[in-house]
Amino acid sequence: MEVQISFRRNPGLKSRTIRRKLEKVLSALGCHDRELSILFTDDSHMARLNERYRGKSGPTNVLAFPMGDPDDVDPRMMGDVVISTDTAEREARSLGETLEETVDRLLVHGLLHLLGFDHETGATDALRMEQEEARVMKLMEED
Repeated sequence: MEVQISFRRNPGLKSRTIRRKLEKVLSALGCHDRELSILFTDDSHMARLNERYRGKSGPTNVLAFPMGDPDDVDPRMMGDVVISTDTAEREARSLGETLEETVDRLLVHGLLHLLGFDHETGATDALRMEQEEARVMKLMEED
């Protein structure tokens, strides 16, 4: 399994810790031979991506770009997850979380999108994704 992590903006996040958590979750989800890329960026770059790929103005916290159809039989490259560290920092402050806790939640959210979950297709799908997020967050937190 390969997790590539890039920083366009890094407010003190540790690649090794992020990689370890993601590898643990991917392994628990049966994604042993998968690859994914994570980019941490700023709000201005995220706003451009959000406009280009979703037609929405302004930054968002996380975007996921699946490489293939989630129903494909075990595609090796899962895709890319992009997180705005500017937005993540604001969310962490407003929720009373550490930046790492917020980033963990956003990583799980993006990862689930790569696996085919979608909260924007209806209430049932949103609930299903929310439940899976809670389950995967517990996996990430276990030692």
